Amino acid sequence: MPDSYSLLILPGDGIGPEVMAEVVKVIDWFQANRGMSFDVTHDLVGGSAYDAHGVPLTDETMAKAQAADAVLLGAVGGPKYDVLDFAVKPERGLLRLRKEMDLFANLRPAQCFDALADFSSLKREVVAGLDILIVRELTSGVYFGQPRGIHDDDNNPENEGGRVGINTQRYTSGEIRRVARSAFEMARRRRGKVCSMEKANVMESGILWREEVQWVHDNEYPDVELTHMYADNGLMQLVRQPRQFDVILTDNLFGDLLSDAAAMLTGSLGMLPSASLGAPMANGRPKALYEPVHGSAPDIAGQGKANPIACILSFAMALRYSFDQGDAAAELERAVERVLAEGVRTADLMGPEGGSPVSTAGMGDRIVAALAAGA
Repeated sequence: MPDSYSLLILPGDGIGPEVMAEVVKVIDWFQANRGMSFDVTHDLVGGSAYDAHGVPLTDETMAKAQAADAVLLGAVGGPKYDVLDFAVKPERGLLRLRKEMDLFANLRPAQCFDALADFSSLKREVVAGLDILIVRELTSGVYFGQPRGIHDDDNNPENEGGRVGINTQRYTSGEIRRVARSAFEMARRRRGKVCSMEKANVMESGILWREEVQWVHDNEYPDVELTHMYADNGLMQLVRQPRQFDVILTDNLFGDLLSDAAAMLTGSLGMLPSASLGAPMANGRPKALYEPVHGSAPDIAGQGKANPIACILSFAMALRYSFDQGDAAAELERAVERVLAEGVRTADLMGPEGGSPVSTAGMGDRIVAALAAGA
């Protein structure tokens, strides 16, 4: 019997349906050629869900996500929804998925394929061969801590304007330890190095972060090399000598900044996948949501210009982390690399040296052909 996995596909808005259609081609190839069986369900999220149901994510879709082995999402949002109330904006559907599935560990790889090294904002010799992974805590920290808000500050006569904005950076030992375990587990699959980044020099939450990460290392993962670095220095080092890192572990705020900076090292947002993982389910697989880093790009939606590689590589992450199919994930990543090495380019990857331009569907077809050729 083939290995069977349940997969909920949420194409979303803008270019989401276009790039997801190419992922479906890849899924079909693996089903036909690698003894895998995917029980695939399609549903709506974001603006498309609002158009159909008046909410960015229905309770029924949320229940499907909770039950699936993995969720694969395209993109959400677009200018037509800017006028909506905050509570029903498309992005609230994605945030609900992350919150209710308790996806506390966000994995953002930054890999620079050799064929695209000249697309980076840094010199080729700095980024060529880059392969790092940022593990960001996703469900706590300053984005969620209480108290928060904008309040009147009438009791302070020296406050010109009379208001105060408050956000609270808050972490518990348990929240830090569980995301640290995720980082150490990822490092064991890679090169065995974790660099934890915080601001222990000026923030009590940073002191707790450093102490708890060190505790997890000493008591559970002594085989993994652990270093600590202040996050501001870490960002400088990321653009100075990025290949010194393997796995970077950090909190919600610093992870937001560091992962966006790392994105530019690779040359194009259209190349960057991500995974958000939670606690193991009854079958041992983690709660999981996979999505490309790029947005919905409404300016090119429906034109066949979108790069599907980030979404395809997000499926490769699902193969590796949800379905325990690391060999298949590597096979798909090699197929992408071969296509790029042949000079095949979507619009975002066309540089001064030219290349063979293809549409969104054309890129998907070439990747499937590369899979077949490498079989």
